[in-house]
Amino acid sequence: MKDPEDTEKLNEVGREVRKIILNGEIPEEVKEGIREKHKELKEKLGREPEVAVRSSATSEDLKGASFAGQQDTYLNIRGIENVLEKIKECFASLYTNRAIYYRERKGFNHMDAALSVAIQKMVKSESSGVLFTLDLRNGDNSVITIEGSWGLGEYIVGGKVTPDTYFVDKETLEIKEKKIATKKKKLVDNPKGGTIEKKVSEEKRKAQVLSDKEIKKLSDYSIKIEEHYNFPQDIEWGYDKKQEKIYILQSRPETAWSERTIKTMGKSKGDIIIKGMAASPGIEHGKARIVHDLNELSKVEKGDVLVTKMTNPDMVPAMRRASAIVTDEGGLTSHASIVSRELGISCVVGTENATKKIKEGEVVSVDGTHGEVFRGVVESEEHEEDLPVPETETNIYVNLGVPEIADEISKKPVDGVGLMREEFILATHVKEHPLSLIEKGEQQKFIDKLSEGILKVAKAFDPRPVILRLSDFKTNEYRRLKGGEKHEPKEHNPMIGWRGCSRYTSKEFQPAFELELKAIKKARREQKNIHLMIPFVRTIKEMKETEELMKKHGLERGKDLKIWMMAEVPSNVLLIEEFAEYCDGFSIGTNDLTQLTLGADRDSEILAKLGVFDQRNEAVKKSISQIIRKAHKKGKTVSICGQLPSIYPEFSEFLIKEGIDSISVNPDTIGRVKRIVAKAEDEVK
Repeated sequence: MKDPEDTEKLNEVGREVRKIILNGEIPEEVKEGIREKHKELKEKLGREPEVAVRSSATSEDLKGASFAGQQDTYLNIRGIENVLEKIKECFASLYTNRAIYYRERKGFNHMDAALSVAIQKMVKSESSGVLFTLDLRNGDNSVITIEGSWGLGEYIVGGKVTPDTYFVDKETLEIKEKKIATKKKKLVDNPKGGTIEKKVSEEKRKAQVLSDKEIKKLSDYSIKIEEHYNFPQDIEWGYDKKQEKIYILQSRPETAWSERTIKTMGKSKGDIIIKGMAASPGIEHGKARIVHDLNELSKVEKGDVLVTKMTNPDMVPAMRRASAIVTDEGGLTSHASIVSRELGISCVVGTENATKKIKEGEVVSVDGTHGEVFRGVVESEEHEEDLPVPETETNIYVNLGVPEIADEISKKPVDGVGLMREEFILATHVKEHPLSLIEKGEQQKFIDKLSEGILKVAKAFDPRPVILRLSDFKTNEYRRLKGGEKHEPKEHNPMIGWRGCSRYTSKEFQPAFELELKAIKKARREQKNIHLMIPFVRTIKEMKETEELMKKHGLERGKDLKIWMMAEVPSNVLLIEEFAEYCDGFSIGTNDLTQLTLGADRDSEILAKLGVFDQRNEAVKKSISQIIRKAHKKGKTVSICGQLPSIYPEFSEFLIKEGIDSISVNPDTIGRVKRIVAKAEDEVK
């Protein structure tokens, strides 16, 4: 579209595209596959299944692109024909007016937007909600935020109820704070299909929706999920009381919080109109515009304060114009909260009656840091609070998997990319198994796509180094790529199966690995700041053979090409000096090192309860110490990638004492880690 602000044209385009999709037919072979799986579920349950038809689209959860509710989801759907119809409606929702506007404003190509539809058995949720593995009020990664209400979770996400909120210490699972809301309504299954709204009984309105034991159990689940993805998570959950089970319905990266300059307020002398929940920090003022329905959005001009019962995705254009947002309903994970944090504007939610207490047109100040709304422009000690990011002797690198956000992340105060995961490019840009492409004679497609993704990152960070980790897909992950089932065996335990160096040196996979090397060589013709890291090396023989293969393809270790090795297998620790002959440095992978040192499956719920899988275990720390000490003896550098340094300050101090050369962290924790490391450096001097 030429102008997404042209509402009339936007309506016309969206309506026409949705009509084409809804009038189309799902291909017969796809329909048959869906019918077959639906039949299997029916036979398994012994009855007609109630399902959720959920949409998930690309581009909606990238850094700086976390608008909630972009595509549609349908709950409690019964009957295969209804399921098929709802699938079409999910696809059509890629082109709602709000989705088109969103992509236009974010600069996303409409043709690049892809959508999948997941069909899940409905959880009979007595209560449900959303969890974030950080404190949504300030981005603190040591705290978990849980929101919950009675019934299905759609009302929380949509901001239609003010939920309970619990804040949990990530290390001890201690419940630090509870805010029990008055919950007057809930969304529940309709016996006839779909959902209906019901009133919450008087005895439950102010009752806690999860017991303390359940809060801690859910928190424990979330820590495992975050450790698995190595990134703060946004998790949806449901609690089935009859089964006494908590179900994890969805997990995706938390994308709204980033380190940013925030306006704050000192001691206020203002007249407080109303209080609510602090949803997005900062303080801004403007004329209040009370919006009761979508027809009134046009009166919100740039710099106004949008005051409404609750927001929804159709309000995004007006929200972009507003200086701050205040809502009657909703919690920290409501649409208003999430979007405000992304836009970087102040927000107070759950005030109950702001639309009645605030007058149309009056000037108000919204303090999103403390959850207060003041009359007039508040005379306060308003200042810019931008926590200083200190210089450190230890190099601080960033972990990166998404090439599309490289330009933005490169502006942060980091020394380069310590871990660039090649798997993301393979999964989202190449999408097809390399051996399948070789069979079709499409080797160049693989080379070009992989090279293109690598170059995006290398160019953004030039001249800082970018450490590219070679592919470390496991068999189950390779099987998910197009054509993967034909070329991948089924392994009982892929985690310790055919991965890393064992692939590169095997005759079956070597042609694919050689394509990978050709893509890297192509990228390095343009960018010499690309260096390489070899993952999951079990033996000296594997490492030696891999280096020879790389040399054969023009990737020889030398002055302008450094080769690092992941240190994550106990054999690496025991033979670190021998491995040092074949690399310039090591990067410690604490997840696999802990798992293999302790013989503990990190996904085991039983072991987690027993506290067995702990990356701070003394055996793991001794392994890390040995890697650093012996690598330095051989003149090699040592880094570490993962969340431990950002979660546990004492672990950072341990690493600094041991003499770690660099630490590679996720983008959202750069400033925090640099402050922790600087303090640790001072303490060990």
